[in-house]
Amino acid sequence: MYAHPSLSASHPVGITLCVPVYNDWACAAVLLQRIDEVAAQLNQPVSVLLVNDGSSEAAPPLLEPALRHITHVEILHLRRNVGHQRAIALGLAYLHDSYPDRLTVVMDGDGEDDPRSLPALMARCGQLGDAKIVFASRRKRTEGLLFRAGYWLFRVLHVMLIGRSVRVGNFSIIPPHLLARVVGVSEVWNHYAAGVHHARLPIDAIPIDRGHRLAGKSKMNFVSLVTHGMSAISVYGDVVGVRLLCVAGLLTVVAVAALAGIAAVRLGTDWAIPGWATTACGFMVLILLTLFTLSMVLVLFVLQSRSLANFLPLRDWTYYVAGEETIHESSLCVPRLRIGDVRPGAALETVSGGTASPLYPRPRLGGGRGTGIDDTHVAMRR
Repeated sequence: MYAHPSLSASHPVGITLCVPVYNDWACAAVLLQRIDEVAAQLNQPVSVLLVNDGSSEAAPPLLEPALRHITHVEILHLRRNVGHQRAIALGLAYLHDSYPDRLTVVMDGDGEDDPRSLPALMARCGQLGDAKIVFASRRKRTEGLLFRAGYWLFRVLHVMLIGRSVRVGNFSIIPPHLLARVVGVSEVWNHYAAGVHHARLPIDAIPIDRGHRLAGKSKMNFVSLVTHGMSAISVYGDVVGVRLLCVAGLLTVVAVAALAGIAAVRLGTDWAIPGWATTACGFMVLILLTLFTLSMVLVLFVLQSRSLANFLPLRDWTYYVAGEETIHESSLCVPRLRIGDVRPGAALETVSGGTASPLYPRPRLGGGRGTGIDDTHVAMRR
C-alpha cells in the first residue's frame, strides 16, 4: 500500500482526479477501471471528476462499472464545448470550490496518461513536501510517426519563439494550497501547463512514459492539434512579441548597414556593383521595417491587454457549468458540495434527490433571479 507522506496529517480527505471528456465515454469507462486498480494500492480515498466538455453523446450505462476502490465518481456537465484546456480550467475551479483540501491530479481521458504512474507523481510530491506542482515529463511517446514529426516541429517553434523547450503535458499533481493559486491564473484558460509555467508557480517534473490509447479514436483533428499548440504559445504573447521585435530590429540594422555599404562602394569607388543589389537591399529594409513595426504593435497590444478584464477560473467558472451528476459513490466517500446549475459568488450546499437525464442532471431551481444566466441554479446556503 502506498500513502502520500502528507495525507495522514494535513490532507486526510485524499486525492481527486480531474479528467476532461468529449464524446469519449468508452475510453472513460476503461480509464475508471484502470484508476480503480491503482486506487487499491493507495492508502487514501480516491475520487474522479469527469468534466463533460459539452458532449453531444450521452454517457452510456457502461460508464457505471463496479468500482471497488474509487470512493466517488461524478460528471461535471458544461453548457457548451469549450475545448480540452478550458475544460481542465473549469474542472480545477470546481474542485477548488468543492474539495479545497484534496490533492488534485490532472490527466487526459484517453489513457495515454497512465494511471499506473500516479504513485510516482505522488511520491515525488511528498518528497518535496507538497511545495511544488509535479508534472510528468514525456520520456517516451507512443503516437504515430506523423504526429511525432508535428510535435517535433512544435517544439522547435516553441524554442525559437519562447526560448524554452517543452516536455510536459497535462498529467500532473497539484497540492491544495497551489491549486488555490492555479485557479487565480487567467492564462490556464488557454493552456493549463503553459499558464502554470508562465505564472512562475513552483513546479517540478519527473520522467514518465506515455501510455497507449485505451479505446476508440481521438476526437482531436489536425486543426484541433494546431490550435492546441498555438494556445500554448499564445500564453507567452509578451515574450514572443519582444523576441520578434529584437530579431526584426537586429535584421533591420544589418540591412541598413548593407545598403549603406553598397551606396558607399558605388559612390566612392570604381568597383562594379550590380544595379539590382541596391534595389534588393532597399526592399529588404522596407520589409524588415514593416516587420519591426508589426512586432512593436504586437508587444504594445499584449502589454495593454494586461489591464483588461480576463477570464479568471476562480471567479467565472460557474457561468459555464450546467450541472453535476454522481455516477458512483461508496460508503467511504467524504462529504462534499454538489451543484446543479450555479451562480457566481454563491456558497453551495449539498443537494440530494431527483433523477438525472442521460446527458445532464435535473436542474435544481432557486437562487437564479437577477444573475443574468437563467433561473435554474443550485440551492444556496442560508
